[in-house]
Amino acid sequence: MPPGKVLQPVLKMKVDELFLCWLSESSTQAMLQDCLQRIKMPGGPEGVAGDAGQPGPPFAAPALACRPRGLDGPGAPSPSPASTALPLGAASSARSGPPVRGPRRSAGTRVVQTRREEPLPPAASLSIPTFYFPRGRPQDAVNVDAVIAKIERTFAQFPHERATMGDMGRVAKACGCPLYWKGPLFCGAGGERTGSVSVHKFVAMWRKMLQSCHDDAAKFVHLLVSPGGNSLAQEDFIPFLQDVVNTHPGLAFLKEASEFHSRYITTVIQRIFYTVNRSWSGRITCTELRRSTFLQNVALLEDEADINQLTEFFSYEHFYVIYCKFWELDTDHDLLIDAQDLAQHSDHAISTKMIERIFSGAVTRGRKVQKEGKISYADFVWFLISEEDKKTPTSIEYWFRCMDLDGDGVLSMYELEYFYEEQCRRLDSMAIEALPFEDCLCQMLDLVKPQSEGRITLHDLKKCKLASVFFDTFFNIEKYLDHEQREQVSVFRESESEGPEMSDWERYAAEEYDILVAEEAVGEPWDDEYEAELSPVDQKLGALRSPLAQRPFFEVPTGLGAVELYEYECGDDDLPPS
Repeated sequence: MPPGKVLQPVLKMKVDELFLCWLSESSTQAMLQDCLQRIKMPGGPEGVAGDAGQPGPPFAAPALACRPRGLDGPGAPSPSPASTALPLGAASSARSGPPVRGPRRSAGTRVVQTRREEPLPPAASLSIPTFYFPRGRPQDAVNVDAVIAKIERTFAQFPHERATMGDMGRVAKACGCPLYWKGPLFCGAGGERTGSVSVHKFVAMWRKMLQSCHDDAAKFVHLLVSPGGNSLAQEDFIPFLQDVVNTHPGLAFLKEASEFHSRYITTVIQRIFYTVNRSWSGRITCTELRRSTFLQNVALLEDEADINQLTEFFSYEHFYVIYCKFWELDTDHDLLIDAQDLAQHSDHAISTKMIERIFSGAVTRGRKVQKEGKISYADFVWFLISEEDKKTPTSIEYWFRCMDLDGDGVLSMYELEYFYEEQCRRLDSMAIEALPFEDCLCQMLDLVKPQSEGRITLHDLKKCKLASVFFDTFFNIEKYLDHEQREQVSVFRESESEGPEMSDWERYAAEEYDILVAEEAVGEPWDDEYEAELSPVDQKLGALRSPLAQRPFFEVPTGLGAVELYEYECGDDDLPPS
């Protein structure tokens, strides 16, 4: 290399490679061992360094003495001082002055090490404020001591400062909660075990909850959830709903029909999970409860004396319609219905293939369906609401699961043709000419407008405002013919209507309830001793009470929360003995 020319980066890599090759040779290893022995000898490095006559690195002189033996022959040129830093590059290094290569490499290395040891700057994410609050956003304005003082003043009005279940309404108002939180508050403080709650135990419970739960959804879940859980199962709602049955003025007539308490509670629980449990997990989380209108409906229980006005969850008329429909199909009155029983619904309107899919376990919980081919009353609640209102998200998911034969999340053309074949056969038996599948398919694709050609997803159906027409075309012959008789424009206008209009389910329940009341009025004259509004209901209850008493649906409750629900988890094999 010419004197004064700096090595280029590519040559630097080559030099490093040659250095490693030199270092791996056996002769080099022997030389290094020899040098190590010389360094360990007393006075070795100092004497050599003194002969050098000028200051330098302490191990530069031993490296001179430790050169390979192959270079010690006669006539071999003696290496210059600059050659000791880079042994294999000595022959080409003829520039004068101190070596440049070695110090530059070592200095560069020191700079890199220094940078690695420098403390990293604080991450930018540390400055981002907290945005996820699973138990509600903390509120600084809450004066916990003032709330506790108000609760203590309320308890001071009770004998021995202990509150019974009848006193919990005043305690709930002191806590700033709706009236019908009294049942969960009583149970959350351990009152169901002792029959009353002391002020100290309740204050400790409420103070702890205020520190960890910062909104109504988190508080409600905390009060009802089982120990160690963080989400609500179906049985967790029983104490709350039993208190509603016992104390709401709109359900006063049920006090003398205690065997129907569990039927009503089961219906409300299924409607809660049908609407709130959007994940189909069987357990309601704080997030799901927060996104629903359930707590708003609970607050309305205090102001609305007519329970039938709360149509989303608590309406007794809706329960009455659902249970009477189930009772008509349950011909042997074993409180379970099989495929033949369910096929009789709406005069055999639903196709056999869809009935088979319902009993396949696609939309039911537990193993009883697979083992015995029967569904319970709880499963029937989901079926009836989904059948009569196919516009809600849960009903669309319900029927999509049934039509998705292979469970791949997509309705293929094969699956649509599978269900449409039976519709064609039934139309032929009625002397009605059916559309060829290709023509029907074109109509349905134009109706749904799927994003991907040849496949319909759940998202496509949820965006479609005429999902009910789509489903009825493939498995409900009566409603399919009804849609065909009406113009599609009128159907679309009905789906476009906004405002406080009734849903399809509410409309169906109101019509069926009127029919049932009218049938009772024709069958048995009303008794003047009863109010006209409640007489048909009481008569129907009286007609059903005797056969139901032979096998109670649930164990008759003896106190708050003493109702046993059927288990709906997949691990349950049999029903509990009645």
